[in-house]
Formats: sequence, C-alpha cells, structure tokens
Amino acid sequence: MPSQSFRFAILALSFALATSNVLATSKTALKPLLAQPDAIVLESSFSKPAPLAKGVWQQRQHTRWAIKDGILLGIPSTDEYQKSRGDHQGFEPRVSVPATPAECIAQFSVRFSGGEETPIAPFVEIGHHVARVKFSENGVFLIADGESVKVAEAKNFKYIPGKWYHILAELKSDEFVMQFTDGPTLYARHPSFAKPVKSGGNGLGITGPKGGTVEIDNLTLWSIKPKERSTWAKTRSAFPHFKPVILKKKKPAKATQ
Repeated sequence: MPSQSFRFAILALSFALATSNVLATSKTALKPLLAQPDAIVLESSFSKPAPLAKGVWQQRQHTRWAIKDGILLGIPSTDEYQKSRGDHQGFEPRVSVPATPAECIAQFSVRFSGGEETPIAPFVEIGHHVARVKFSENGVFLIADGESVKVAEAKNFKYIPGKWYHILAELKSDEFVMQFTDGPTLYARHPSFAKPVKSGGNGLGITGPKGGTVEIDNLTLWSIKPKERSTWAKTRSAFPHFKPVILKKKKPAKATQ
C-alpha cells in the first residue's frame, strides 16, 4: 500500500497539473469581440535578452526597461533624474509601443508590483490619453478624452498588486473593448477614441505604480481588417448601459496661428 506521504505527493502533483491546465485554458480563452485580426505587427514572449528596438518601444520619462528572466521589466527613473526635474520625473515606470497600429488588437499579460497606487497610475492605455484603463483598489475604470470622462467601470474587479492580469484590448474607430481573463469586459463608444494622438507615447502604453515595477509578458499586436466581426452588433447589444461621468473640465484647445 502506498505511504501517506506518497499519496499526498501524487495528489499535489495532480492538483498542480489540473490548475495549470485551467489557467492555460483560461488564458487562451480570450478572443476578439469587435475586430478581425489582420497582420501581426509585433509578437514577443521576451524569452531572450535583447535591446528594445527604437521606433518599436519608447521608454518614457527616463524610466528603465530591460528583458530579464523571460519578461519585460520596468522600474522608475534614477533618483538623480527625479531630483533634476520639476515634472515628468519618472516616478512610475512607463513604456509605450509606437509600433501599435492606430486601430488594433493587443493581447498581453501585465503585473504591477510594489510602490503605491496614485490617482493616475497604474494604468493601461491605447493611445496616450485616449482610451485609458485605470487600475484601482476601487475597481477598474475606462476613461476617455484626456481623462475628462469615465465611460465604463467594473467596481468589483479590484486592483491587486503582484497579480498577473491577462488582457485583450481592441480599438476600432470610436469603439474600445478590454477583456480580462477571469474578469470583466469593459466597453465604450466615444468620439475621442477615433482622434489621432497629438503628443506623448503613441500606441499601447503601460504605466506602473509610483515607486513600483511593471512586468510584461506574451505580447502580440495585430492590425485589423476594415470590417468588424459579424457577431459584433449582437455582442455590443449585450453590454450594460453606462452613463458617462464627467471627471474634470477639458482645457480649451489652443488657437492655431
């Protein structure tokens, strides 16, 4: 008869394998809802250390990024840099991917660790100040138009430092969708989503907590086909209605000379 310790080892191994299968199945379950993928623009599992290609990646505010142990790791700027600046000091690790198509599908995993949440960070966005999802101990929130209006939220999906989030985001014209594995789907339609980005970090952008770290893994970016998915109208109709909440007044645009 097998010993109790042997039976326990077998049980533990079986549980680990079962859990692994569930996680793998769950992670691959995310599929586009809005857009049809066209071509892969960028794909990386960060399995091998390599410099971040200029024109593809932008390490923002002098924060420091490197591929390490199979992930892309971001940390804040140096103390010296922070002391030398009056703003944009790089307290939070920030990176953007200018190679992201204007209309796109982005799938990736991200983990925010250490540091502290602020009114601004951590967040994930497509287009700088365009479609931004803020992670908070009070939930996740989709904000638009220069963070002037909240257009979707999931208050019961609270930010947990050190947790991996597996995400699929889509931006097409004035519509944006973000799905979380084992979590909510955020959707909104807003005219600002379709406006070109005038400055800052274009494309996919990720910012971590103040004084903390960001880890990114298994990133794929696609361009999309002109036509939306045939099931999109039905899918969209099932989303709950959300009344936009004004967060702040937008600054008037400067007159051009």
